[in-house]
Amino acid sequence: MGARAGGTAVVVGAGVGGLATAVGLRRAGWEVTVLERRTTLERYGTAFGIHPTAQAALDRLGLGDALRARAVPYRGASIRRPDGRVLAALPLERIERKAGRPELLISRPYLMDALLAGLDGLGGVEIAYGQHLTDPAALGADLVVGADGINSTVRTAHFGGRSRPCEVGTVAWIGIAGFETGRYGETWGDGRFFGMTPIEPGRTNWYATVPAGTAAAGSATAAGSAKAAGPVTAAGPGGPAEQLRAAFAGWHDPIPRVLAETDPATWIRYEMRHLYPALPSFTAAGRVALVGDAAHAMTPNLGQGACTALLDAEALTRAVAEAGPARLPAALRAYDAERRRSAQRVAFGSRNLHRLMTARRPALRDALVGLLPSGGAEPAA
Repeated sequence: MGARAGGTAVVVGAGVGGLATAVGLRRAGWEVTVLERRTTLERYGTAFGIHPTAQAALDRLGLGDALRARAVPYRGASIRRPDGRVLAALPLERIERKAGRPELLISRPYLMDALLAGLDGLGGVEIAYGQHLTDPAALGADLVVGADGINSTVRTAHFGGRSRPCEVGTVAWIGIAGFETGRYGETWGDGRFFGMTPIEPGRTNWYATVPAGTAAAGSATAAGSAKAAGPVTAAGPGGPAEQLRAAFAGWHDPIPRVLAETDPATWIRYEMRHLYPALPSFTAAGRVALVGDAAHAMTPNLGQGACTALLDAEALTRAVAEAGPARLPAALRAYDAERRRSAQRVAFGSRNLHRLMTARRPALRDALVGLLPSGGAEPAA
């Protein structure tokens, strides 16, 4: 790396946003330490949708080629009713035409591998595992980045508990089927929906949501981080797997087959939550910045959680690199000005889409969706 051009930074959290931030800061010549409360990185997870704007951010971080090596394009998806009737097409062709590149889907473990490989290639970044941070103010670094998820210790220390995790009354199950369905998009029912996307050759990413409190919702066995609570046992007679299969039994093919042929031991359960109310700033004290779920945790309905975290990371590290350590407060103000309103608009849109998708008056909802020229909502840049 040569002579140090930057200052010292501590990144709290080794998820997508934290690792991408560490890459950007290290590329700018900063000395970086990453603190992670888990003893190892999470290796579970299914597909992330990466919008063209987030792909461009990864290109600027030097990670675009690693993304494209394992990602698959997302095309030809629709919104359907449970009987299979198509209500509208998702706006994937419009996104590709406008951006000149398609939406991409990548397995979460593959994206994490790409970020870790990027860090290894830069050298000099320590990831300290098993770190249970209690006093972020005691961290002795020029810059502290809170990338520690919806339950962020860094956010609570600097902004208090006014903005906090809020449940939306929906539980999701996600998994990977061992075959390609060839039919992708989302199916919206009465308070429930089911989605399928490509993830890699020979497999299909799926997700199913049901109202919290129903038998199909099951119950968590662990506290969870940003959204996913991790693998939760769904198997067993009369258990959540049977209930979830029953909840979607009458829906169009291949939904029943996807649930029947995916081992419940591999399913992941999480309670949908979001951060509310919105934060007044993503930065504090002239040396603290929040990225990803720590700043704007959102429901996953627009598929923009990973994208906004990557955009945050790239914008923060670009602002810091341009300003230098001596002008860090100005850099953080520039980051907040660039990212806060944009990310909060996406979070607001995702929450509203969740309300629409889980509406208990599906006939009216379906009629409204059918009026859309290209279906759904296009993610914000």
